[in-house]
Amino acid sequence: MYTVREVAKLAHTTVKTLHYYHKLGLLIPEQTTEAGYRLYGKKDIERLQQILFYKELDFPLKEIQQLLDGETDRENMLIQQKYLLEQKIERFKGLVKTINSSIKSAKEGVELDMETMFKGFESEEEWEEALKDQNEHLKKEYDFDLSNQTIDVEAMNGSAIEAQLFNEDMVRFLQEGFSANDPNVLDRVKEHLAFLRKKGHPSTPQDFLNQTEFFIADEFHRNMLEQLQTGYAYFLNKAAAAYLANIK
Repeated sequence: MYTVREVAKLAHTTVKTLHYYHKLGLLIPEQTTEAGYRLYGKKDIERLQQILFYKELDFPLKEIQQLLDGETDRENMLIQQKYLLEQKIERFKGLVKTINSSIKSAKEGVELDMETMFKGFESEEEWEEALKDQNEHLKKEYDFDLSNQTIDVEAMNGSAIEAQLFNEDMVRFLQEGFSANDPNVLDRVKEHLAFLRKKGHPSTPQDFLNQTEFFIADEFHRNMLEQLQTGYAYFLNKAAAAYLANIK
């Protein structure tokens, strides 16, 4: 039998985590002494291994419990988990390769072609992983879940390339001192909105202005833009306002 501290050390987790799993009914110790100490047996250790495997694969705890509480064959479960882990490893290998190519091009001052830039995103799962931080922020702040949206990988890649090109052009305008209502800036906004309209996204000048105002108000998205260039979020908002005023 193992104490809770021994199990935590063995599994590289925390006592607090094991207590939480106990509270949920996910991992109940084989014994609890009269003094309240938890004692874990071999079956408990095996179950904890399964929990941690599934957790590594981003399964919610509720779903893990449903899986483990059903009729399970340990060998088949391990084979399934091995397959899922191998798939995840391959996805990450692709993303790491893409990141390395981006680092190399940045060091050498060479522009990375768009196909290579998004080569790592070849499945819905990879896009979900890429959007994970943004989705968690939207769920927390606005109760909006991106994962409920259908992911068309080809369409997402196309939109990502356009977003990359648009931001590069707009950042360059800002860096070169163009005013927000310069004809070159307004033409690029018009071109971008035409792309959005073609793809079925909100694309009116007012939609675009609303979006840029949201980017400024929302810290997460504002920081994303400001990392591209200081002042970019505000320049984009001014360009949107100028474009709307120009067409009235």
